[in-house]
Parts: sequence; C-alpha cells; structure tokens
Amino acid sequence: MSKIMLDAAEIRMSYGERCLLKIDQLRICESDRIGLIGENGAGKTTLLRILAGETPPESGTVRRFVPTAVIHQEGTGNPGEDPGEDPGVRARFRAQADSGSLSGGEMTRNRISGALSSHPGVLMADEPTTDLDQEGLMLLRKALTEFQGAILLISHDRALLRTLCNRIWYLRDGEILDFPGGYDDFMIERDRRMDRETFEYEKYRAEQKRLKESAQRMAERASQVKKAPGRMGNSEARLHKREWTDSVLQLSHAGRTIRNRMEHLEAKEKPKALPEIRMKLGVAHPVEAKTVLECTCGLLRAGTSELLCDTGFVLPTGSRTALIGPNGCGKTTLLRGLLDQSGSGIQLRGKVRWNPAVRIGWFDQHHERTMNPEKSILENVMEASVYPEHVARTVMARLGLQGYAVFKPLRLLSGGEKAKTALGRLLLMDCNTLLLDEPTNHLDLFTMEELEKLLVAYGGTLLFVSHDEEFVRKIATRIIRFDGGKLVTTEGGWEEMKRPAQTKGAAADRSLEISRLEMRMTVLSARMARPAKGDRPEQLQQEYLELARSIRALKEGK
Repeated sequence: MSKIMLDAAEIRMSYGERCLLKIDQLRICESDRIGLIGENGAGKTTLLRILAGETPPESGTVRRFVPTAVIHQEGTGNPGEDPGEDPGVRARFRAQADSGSLSGGEMTRNRISGALSSHPGVLMADEPTTDLDQEGLMLLRKALTEFQGAILLISHDRALLRTLCNRIWYLRDGEILDFPGGYDDFMIERDRRMDRETFEYEKYRAEQKRLKESAQRMAERASQVKKAPGRMGNSEARLHKREWTDSVLQLSHAGRTIRNRMEHLEAKEKPKALPEIRMKLGVAHPVEAKTVLECTCGLLRAGTSELLCDTGFVLPTGSRTALIGPNGCGKTTLLRGLLDQSGSGIQLRGKVRWNPAVRIGWFDQHHERTMNPEKSILENVMEASVYPEHVARTVMARLGLQGYAVFKPLRLLSGGEKAKTALGRLLLMDCNTLLLDEPTNHLDLFTMEELEKLLVAYGGTLLFVSHDEEFVRKIATRIIRFDGGKLVTTEGGWEEMKRPAQTKGAAADRSLEISRLEMRMTVLSARMARPAKGDRPEQLQQEYLELARSIRALKEGK
C-alpha cells in the first residue's frame, strides 16, 4: 500500500450563507498525481490552501506527514528570498530577481522555481501554466513528470492534465467526486453519468406526470358519482347511498394511494443542460472587404526593447488568427500597438490600416477596468449588448453563469467569473473584429470548452494571444508566429505550422539541450568560485569539463 502523505477529515468552509466545502475525507498518497477540477468559484483554490495549511478551515483536520510546497497563481516569486533555494532549479527555470518589470511568464517561472527548490514531499500547484510560453511549458511538464513526491494540480491545461494525472478530484457543490484514471477517463465517465442522470430525470418526470393524470381522473370520477334522487323510495335510497358511499370511498382510497406515491416519489434534479444559441454572434454589421487589417511594421518597441523590425501581416475577414511566441517577444505589445495605445510606452512605426467597416472589441488582461463593479453581471453585459436579454442570458449560461447568478454584483465575483462577464460582454457587443489577449486565463475547463464553441461559431474576425496549445489548435485557422524579430504567417492552423517543423525537430531538441547544459555550467561555475560545505572541487571541475564536451558534440551535430 502506498505511503500516506496527507490526510484530511470533516473539512467545512462557508462564505456567508453558502456552504463552500463539505468534505468528509481526502487522502493523498505518494504515487498520486491528482488533477483538481471544477467550475470557477467552486472553491478549488480555497481547498488547496486549506490542505497546504495556508488557510484554516471552519472545522475539520488536515494532517501533513511530509513537507508541502505550493506554486501559487499570483506573486513575483522573487528568487533569493529563501536561502535554502536550489540554484540548479533556479537556473533551469531562469528565475530572476524582481526588477519591477518582470513579465507574467517570468513571474510564473519564479513561483515554480521557488516551490520546486524546497524539494517537498507533496507539491501543490494552482494554475502553474499561467502566461508560460512553449519552452516554459516544456520545462514545467518535464519537472512535474520527474517529480518524486505526490502532486495536487489545479490547471486548465488539458494537455498537462492528460500527461500527468492518474486521478481526478471533481469539486462540485462543495463535495469531491473521486475519479481514478486520467483526464480523458474522467470526461468519458462524466458524460456517462450525465446521460444516466438525464435518463433518470426524464423517467421521474414521466412518472410524476402519469400519477398527476391518474389523481385527476380519480377526482373527476368521484365528482361524477351521483347521489340518490329525491323521489326514490327509502329502501332504494338506502341501497343507492351504500353503493354511492362504497364508490366514493374506493375512489378516495385510490386517490390517496396515488397522492402518497407522488409524495414518496424520489425527486430527481434536472441535469445542467446548456442552451443552444439560435443566432450567430458577430454579424450585426459584417465587413464586406477581403481583409480587415493590413499592418506594415517598420519598428515595434516597448520602452528601450526593440521587438519587431521590417515585418508585417494581414488579417483576412472572417479568419481566426492566433498570435504566438515566447514570453517577452511582444505579443501583447503588438496588440496594443494596433489599437494605438502608445501611452503605455509602446512605439509602433509603420502603417496600420484598419478597414473603415471594422468595429473592434478588445479583451485586455485587465478586463475588469471596463466594467462597473457595483452593477450586476447582466447589467454590465446588457449595457453594451446589441442582442435582446434572452440571447445575452443564453451566452452567459454557456460561459457558466446561469440562472440567478447573472444578478450578482461584479464586485462579489471571482477572477474567473469576471473574465466570463467580460468575454460575454464582448461577444454581445456591436463588434465584428475581436482582439483577445489570453482569454482563457482564470477560466475553468468546462467554460473553456464552451468558449471554444462560441468562438468557432463567431461570425466576425478573431486575432488572439494564447499559450494554451489545445485552445489554439481548436480555434485558429491561421497562425502568426514571432520569430527572431519577424512575423511568420502560416495558413491552415496549428497542425500546418507544426508539419514543416517536424524535419527540424532534432535541431530544436539539440538547441534546448544545449541551453539546459549551459545553464548547468553556469551553476557549476558559481559553485567552483565559492564551494559550499561538502563540495569537492575536483569533482565539480570534472563535471564542468564533461558538460563542455557534451555541448561541443551537440553543436557539431555528433
């Protein structure tokens, strides 16, 4: 039997009148790779913090038998704050001190490095892929795969969940549903349970309807039983009264039996079924021309950093274009430059020609600034909507905000719920071209799937930035990639972009391995300059020379 690393019992947590968590028992063992999933606002981060000992529950106990570390969603993760940090891990993830200008991906690398440096027995990670580029994702996946302890992971990266997890915890209505197996196994089982719940609900409604109709027929028959006429003789009247009484009693008894069955009929809740959208969004005022944008970029600069030079691209009408590249290459800067947001230290020299018919919708990573925190979700959405309320509520339902949830004021929402509101607001506006900067950040897996469907069916033009490979794969019909200060366009989406790269795969792998070995040499150089207690200088020197030979062989293609 696997060693128990963490045990929790009778965990209870509430916010106001809402019971957020009511979990009887949870257990993490040494071989577990657990994916914790659930809708936005379900309490995933709260549960993780309780299990890590960062937030006390209202009641219940958590016993941790090994050291625990957490990769948080936010914070700079400034390296060097903990003297026990592993310099090798820091070098591997290129962790760097916070100079006040770190990108989102750089801060994520710092947070990952800080947690892994402590070499915990249980590693908990809350959306560790946020803002990471492809190289960062590869490093993270490799580190988590090689990790020797147990892992509890909150992530919307489906590829990571598939690769890593052997168990899924689904947090729903405050309780944990434990699914053995990986993410795909969970999805199959979830769909199977949904089909079963739908069948049982329909069966329950059919039986409920049948019993109601039977009770109504009994009542009608009882009302139709005639009393004895006044002109009838006494003996006949007594006989008729006895027959009438027997009939009424029989019908009343049958009616009571039916009502009793109705009262004891096990109620079944209607499964959450998302409504379909009956109209195509983004076509209120279509662009008739072949292109919505032509950009010739002589120079793109952010502060003192030159990001692009003598390059450009076009945006065909109706296309769905993903803008991809490593952290810090200038994706968000380019989007801001296209919108002429030069006040934020951005300089774009060249020609940016938008078609006059274009109506732009912009999803900033700081989307909450565009909404009123005192107004409800529905009020914020309808404020700019060109569609009627029933369409707006259908869109919001598909984004995971159903029923009375749309009347909650914005200031009470989680980050994911605010993102859903901002996305719904954009989709319902009088826009025919959307520019989206990391639209999937903070969204739960189920909302991401629905957003994918909405964007695939969108009637306008999309230009979006995303590090989520599966999201890009499903949405994009073309790719614009940052490559050495140039923009390289691939028609045909993700698969087409990857096809020519397959022949260069070995060279790319060599380049990544050379970078890794060079970082290791840097660490060794620092240790040789200042040997720590227990270091053997001759051994460090030998390893350094072996690394140098390996790098030379890789560069020569041997």
